Amino acid sequence: MKKIFSSGDKKVHSFIVKAEDIAKFEKQAVHQVCATFTLAREIEWCTRLFVLDMLEENEEGIGTMLTIQHQSPALIGEQVIIEGYFEAIEKGEIICNYIVKIKDRQIATGKTGQRILPKEKIKQIFDNVVSN
Repeated sequence: MKKIFSSGDKKVHSFIVKAEDIAKFEKQAVHQVCATFTLAREIEWCTRLFVLDMLEENEEGIGTMLTIQHQSPALIGEQVIIEGYFEAIEKGEIICNYIVKIKDRQIATGKTGQRILPKEKIKQIFDNVVSN
């Protein structure tokens, strides 16, 4: 793992909320706002941008945690901006904080964790799950 970031370093990712991004369960729409699982995917991508820069050729990242504290909804058609902040590396796990905004309105905050492991180790973990 390349240790190239310091606490507070920032990555930014944005997306436009589309109709297919709303919460639906068994094809029933719940609300006409960005679903938590859509937001989670985009947050994971934002903080994975740190991982991509840190990987050695034989390594890959794997998610370990994600927290989301909702503060305001994101409506269809709005541009959502995610600011990911590198916090630390703890036992091979990259910890990031993030803020989600639409213009000046804060949508959510939280934390992610992604562990960097050798690709072979990840394969062994997955193979063990499949064989059990």
